[in-house]
Amino acid sequence: MLSKAPALIAPSALAALRTAVVLDGSWHMPATRRNAAAEFAARHIPGARFFDIDAVADRTTTLPHMLPTPRVFAESVGRLGISDKDHVVIYDTAGVGPACRVYWTFRAFGHTQVSVLDGGLPRWTAEGRPTETGEAVIEARTYAEPGTPTLVRTYEDIVRAMTTRDAQIVDARPAGRFTGAEPEPRAGLRSGHMPTAVSVPSGRVVDPATGTMLPAADLAALFTSAGLDLARPIICTCGSGVTASVLFVALERAGARDVSVYDGSWTEYAGRPGSVIEP
Repeated sequence: MLSKAPALIAPSALAALRTAVVLDGSWHMPATRRNAAAEFAARHIPGARFFDIDAVADRTTTLPHMLPTPRVFAESVGRLGISDKDHVVIYDTAGVGPACRVYWTFRAFGHTQVSVLDGGLPRWTAEGRPTETGEAVIEARTYAEPGTPTLVRTYEDIVRAMTTRDAQIVDARPAGRFTGAEPEPRAGLRSGHMPTAVSVPSGRVVDPATGTMLPAADLAALFTSAGLDLARPIICTCGSGVTASVLFVALERAGARDVSVYDGSWTEYAGRPGSVIEP
């Protein structure tokens, strides 16, 4: 088995790689009216392909961009010209954002040769590195269908964690949504938080000066100060599983031993009748 690739790599490291498959995993909330696929066509890292988290998803649920079945995942990434042996490097236009969701998706299906470009496209272009336009030319490959995904938790897991404390829950949403002071961006959902959850907004794991993820020691201090025990299981949640994946990467970097993502996150939890919501 290949050793695990580093979770985060710098633009200089990506530029030195000869065989990596580069994916643009950008995504935007619907209210922004930004089209990530169109932005990819207008400018992307040379040779990159676009990974659409809304398309490579479970289409049997109304929840947004949920983890696909193993078969859908294998067929989708195969069409992107990826094999199960490739080193995949993912970036986004945010710097450190939706690319982490794509990273977690690959990890959930057992793909260990996957990395996130630290600082994303903004850092790449700030360093004067090239971009190109147009659609990617892709030769499809065979991706071996993986087994049942891991590193993912369900609504039932969340309810059990709140009751038995067998896992800690950390919420990546902005503090105002966590406390109920600000509304949810998705219509019909109450704001607030799950009982026992702690708040670590995903923006806090990024250095505002550089747009890159904080060093491991700083991340460990951040999570510990929030009340998390990095030696015990941790479930990351957010609005729909995107910024929860940012915390997933940050917790791995901080040295957490057992980290997973609640795929349905707040959209599922707050949308379920009977879910307990605290302010």
